[in-house]
Amino acid sequence: MMSQPSSQLVSEALERAKMHAPFLAMLAGREPQLIEDLDAALADPIGYARDLGGEMPVGQRLRIERRRLALLVALGDLAGVFDLTRVTGLLTDFADDALDRAIRAAILERTPDAEPQGFAAIALGKQGSRELNYSSDIDPILIFDPQTLPHRPREAVEEAAVRIGRRVVELLQARDGDGYVMRVDLRLRPSPEVTPIVLPVEAAISYYESQALPWERAAFIRARACAGDRVLGEGFLEAIRPFVWRRALDYGTIREIRDISRRIRDHYSQAQAFGPGYDLKRGRGGIREVEFFAQIHQLIHGGREPALRVPATRDALAALAEAGRIGAEEAAALTDAYVTYRTIEHRLQMVNDLQTHALPGDAAALDNVAQLHGLADGAALTALLRPHVERVGSIYDSLAGEAEPGLPSDSDALQARLTDAGFENPAGAARIVEGWRGGSYPALRTPQAREALESVLPVLLEAFAKAPDSVHAITRFDAMLSRLPSAINFFRLLEAKPALTQLLGAILSHAPTLADRLGRRPELLDGLIDASAFDPVAEVPALVHEMAACERGTDYQWKLEHVRRLVGEKRFALGAQIVAGASDPLDVSAGYARVAEAAADVLAAATVEEFARIHGRVPDSELVILALGRMGGQALTHASDLDLVYLFTGDYAAESDGPKPLGAVTYYNRLAQRITAALSVPTAAGPLYEVDTRLRPSGAQGPLTVSLDAFARYQREDAWTWEHMALTRARPIYGSEAAQTAVAAIVSEVLGGARPERDIAADAAKMRAEMAAHKPPAGPLDAKLLGGGLVDLEFAIHTLQLRHRTAFVPQLGAAIDALVGEGLLPATMRPAHDFLSRLLVTMRLVAPDAQPPGAATQALIARAVGLSDWDEVVATLERTRQEVSACWAAVRAGG
Repeated sequence: MMSQPSSQLVSEALERAKMHAPFLAMLAGREPQLIEDLDAALADPIGYARDLGGEMPVGQRLRIERRRLALLVALGDLAGVFDLTRVTGLLTDFADDALDRAIRAAILERTPDAEPQGFAAIALGKQGSRELNYSSDIDPILIFDPQTLPHRPREAVEEAAVRIGRRVVELLQARDGDGYVMRVDLRLRPSPEVTPIVLPVEAAISYYESQALPWERAAFIRARACAGDRVLGEGFLEAIRPFVWRRALDYGTIREIRDISRRIRDHYSQAQAFGPGYDLKRGRGGIREVEFFAQIHQLIHGGREPALRVPATRDALAALAEAGRIGAEEAAALTDAYVTYRTIEHRLQMVNDLQTHALPGDAAALDNVAQLHGLADGAALTALLRPHVERVGSIYDSLAGEAEPGLPSDSDALQARLTDAGFENPAGAARIVEGWRGGSYPALRTPQAREALESVLPVLLEAFAKAPDSVHAITRFDAMLSRLPSAINFFRLLEAKPALTQLLGAILSHAPTLADRLGRRPELLDGLIDASAFDPVAEVPALVHEMAACERGTDYQWKLEHVRRLVGEKRFALGAQIVAGASDPLDVSAGYARVAEAAADVLAAATVEEFARIHGRVPDSELVILALGRMGGQALTHASDLDLVYLFTGDYAAESDGPKPLGAVTYYNRLAQRITAALSVPTAAGPLYEVDTRLRPSGAQGPLTVSLDAFARYQREDAWTWEHMALTRARPIYGSEAAQTAVAAIVSEVLGGARPERDIAADAAKMRAEMAAHKPPAGPLDAKLLGGGLVDLEFAIHTLQLRHRTAFVPQLGAAIDALVGEGLLPATMRPAHDFLSRLLVTMRLVAPDAQPPGAATQALIARAVGLSDWDEVVATLERTRQEVSACWAAVRAGG
């Protein structure tokens, strides 16, 4: 923003410029007209800089414009009427415009009648973030499209692109009596020592997708299509966006940025000590460390949080603070320091138009810079800067950290170290570590992998030693490593985020199910970086929006992988919530169900669209998916199947209208098979769900999909009691609102009495006995199948619902409340349901065999179900089973 110009402030600034900046004094002498009309010129510096009149070559015009703008920006800055944002914005706007005009001129000089297209400049660095220095060079990457770039007859388009690029650089860098426009540095392009200065766009995309170095990701945080063919440039940036913003980040990038910072400190060691000669840009606590601090956090979190993908340093600090990724005080301190540094940096460059960042070592020269800024002398300038340098250096040091001392290689010393750390079996742990060091697994056979392992071993083993069960932790981690093709990125993640190792130790100690998933997809741990991973799962519409947000248009397979990956991450995070004690298992159970419902919605919609491309659609007809069982009741466990019934509306005799038409029955049966496959077939991203369709009309012997009319007729006339019991938890989860309403109406009508009269209690008792004979409890803690467990409670609830034609709510807890309210069920059944459900959800995760786990996991289970210790868990289970058994017996007897 610009303050209203004050003649007094501007006059004082002009005097300081003439006295202390030879370059500005020279410009003032050459531009008397600007000096005479200075207040008006400062109100519109770009307009006044360009107001030259007459015809002249583009290079000469740009050099004069730059000269005039340099004077106006400097005086506005010195007078305090331009803040830093305004200064860098004006300089960047001019650079963009000059580069654009140079590209246009270079093309038209060679092909005057052609449309200047197919050639784009990607701004990196400070031009990309609109933060150019007073005397900055620019660091663009130049790309071209061979299909659209104009070129001369019989000229290779690649040669034309290079000649145009050379002419652009010449127009901007050429010097004469009017000065120059700007310096251009093209060394940030891929492999600059061997590649041409202008790259074909597809080759550039291929490089960044497959070969780019880690530091290049950080460079593209501030990338922007700034000149030339903007559509081409923006398309290029969109194509490489996944390279820059990765959800599963390569933490080698973080190490690389830190190493760059350390190398800069070492290289400029003479300019590290604060005082005369200090380098504002590269010195410890200087500009570069403010920028690196922001960029490291952006790379860590930006793949998952698009709001953090802002190019300008101060904007990035503000976004990181608002998102809670850095402290508000840190952000404020770094922002204040950055503004001060950049302002003084501009003073240094105004003196002689040199691209310098270092304070003068000579006392008189330092005094001169201070007085240009309006201070008394060099001592006042260093006093202004010193607190910022110390604060920034301290903040950055806390981020970079010091390397942890390595573990000893001697076997006895290693075992002693592990004993001191608290391992229950230090000798066994030492043998495992020695196997890792010996490259016992494919993921550990390269020197780079073993180096990454050594870097993380101290913090990893410390976390395992403190884990609830150190033996389980290290042995399950060992099993996980044995299955990984590569572990370098996983090690670097743990090194960069030590707090994750503690959670990893807990997961490996308690949750074999999650440990198994990690062994197949170690990047799942990456999803726990953010504290938001322990928040309740979003509602279904928000999850649908997230899962449907695909980046590759209509690529059906990519959509499937996208959903599978997100579902895997969310299910893993929900399980981790139980391990960490962050959530009630009942809330986690509901979260599992919301994730599954959203996945079914998105995958069904994608499959319907893909199927319709070949077979069209059946007119006045659509697919409806009905959820039953725990899915219908919105209460899944980590291991739950999805009980689904596929229905379709409209005329069963109709035919689809696509290139390969099908009859409605065949159409919907094939479509349902595709949807089931989308939900259940394992891929590289992992499995989703087992889908159980045996609850459909006529069971496994009937067609996979039936018409709505056939479904209604079957339920009213032929369905057995067990099918009506299943119907009490029926809930439509896919289809238009009208179609779902129609299905719900049929369900309501059937449950309300439009069904054959049967002896419900006798049928239910017979079914429960058959289930007990064919599907006994998995173990002594099977909260579902044990006598007096959840299945007995469900049978009691459904029998009462059907017998009394009431309380038809898919959610069991709400159904129990309604039955209790009508005096049909004892009040003890709601706490019984909640206890058994919490125990089931937790046991499926930490002890899926339903056997008593180790002492540490027993404590976790007690905490999860809200009890003080394991003895109380066992006693409560026994008491609850007795209560449920008594209730089920009373219901069977007709009480």
